[in-house]
Amino acid sequence: MMLPPFLLGALLAAAPLGAQAALPKLPKPAPSASASTPAPVISAQPAPDEDARLAARIRAIFDEIPALRGTGVRVAAGVVTLTGIVPDDKTIAQAEGIASRLSGVVTVQNRLERDLGVERNLNPALSGVTGRLNEFARAVPLIAIAMLVAFLVGALGYAIAARKAVWQRVAPNPFLAELIATAIRFAFVVGGVVLALDIVGATALLGAVLGGAGVLGLAVGLAVRDSIDNYVSSLMLSVRQPFRANDNVRIDQHEGRVVRLTSRATVLLTPDGNHLRVPNATVFKAVITNFTTNPERRFQFDYSIDHAGDPCRAQAIALDVLKKLDWVLGDPRPTAEIADLSGSVQVLRFAGWIDQTRADFGKGRTRAMEAVRRALRDAGYAAEGPEYRVHLDSEAHPPPPQSAEPRAGDADVDDVAPDRHMERMVREERSGDEGGKDLLDSRRPVE
Repeated sequence: MMLPPFLLGALLAAAPLGAQAALPKLPKPAPSASASTPAPVISAQPAPDEDARLAARIRAIFDEIPALRGTGVRVAAGVVTLTGIVPDDKTIAQAEGIASRLSGVVTVQNRLERDLGVERNLNPALSGVTGRLNEFARAVPLIAIAMLVAFLVGALGYAIAARKAVWQRVAPNPFLAELIATAIRFAFVVGGVVLALDIVGATALLGAVLGGAGVLGLAVGLAVRDSIDNYVSSLMLSVRQPFRANDNVRIDQHEGRVVRLTSRATVLLTPDGNHLRVPNATVFKAVITNFTTNPERRFQFDYSIDHAGDPCRAQAIALDVLKKLDWVLGDPRPTAEIADLSGSVQVLRFAGWIDQTRADFGKGRTRAMEAVRRALRDAGYAAEGPEYRVHLDSEAHPPPPQSAEPRAGDADVDDVAPDRHMERMVREERSGDEGGKDLLDSRRPVE
């Protein structure tokens, strides 16, 4: 954030010259009442020596003005004719204005010409440049002192911001600590520049510079508003901590294990083993489902039976099977309900709870569905589809047998053990993060 010395020197060198340009212009005076008065009436009988008197008066005035000295003046019948060569157009207008204000002048014929000689026009320009260089040379010691003060103030800010241990203790995470350090550096650098400009007497120039910087900052902010939104979202996520590393989460339609939270994106490891980078602006606004925060997770599935079957007996058989499965928790107990009776089948819905630290959710749910399906099928409750079927009385099927021992699935608890492969992949990748880019802090509570 420290300005380069040559850039600061150029700014301070231009300060004495730009300060005058930055001063507000005074309002022009209102036209006097005499300007709106009608022109004087031309005398029909002028005095005999009126023309000579006017010519002498104009020459006397022009002799006191170096640029108009030697200008030809002729007056006849009150008409003033000006001839000669003058340095510039401003002098031509000045001569005509002087002559026209004298009493007794009828009109002015301005035949003055500008001097286009190289030497006459070049010398004033060179004199102006020389004067500015001399002024700058006299201001060099003051500019050097101002630059030194600005450098010392900026260096002090950098020294304070470099105490990372202090800011990391104050801030909840490294990202916010770095943001505080950057703000301190910026404040001290700006303060040093303001103090330096005040020393050289160019605070008015500072206002013009800050005004232009504000307009430029607004334009840049509108152009990169998505990046700013992402940056602010990163800050909020680092403070709120909605998940931990290695948590299994779903962010909108994206699911995977959290690898890290960076200043730009949240990195997920998908079930396919791919890295998925979700912008933090999307994460901050998304609906986040965390499957790891609570290890106990509920599963459910539907099973359709024929309308002729007894749903209560089918529920009892299925619940007895679910209770015998080692990976299905006894508390909360498995449940069963009739989800739908419309159409040609009865839809039974079964639910149970799994401890994800002991059993994989997908495996446990699949094994439970297979065990219930097998037990109901052996009891005569074959899975039915939602299609309609017509049975003739002569071809009526006998009711399903009412005696059958429920049988649990053959799967052992080892078959539903959690797969730790993805967890190991995340841990190995996080162990190589030595740059401190992860904004997740295991010491802070999850929101």
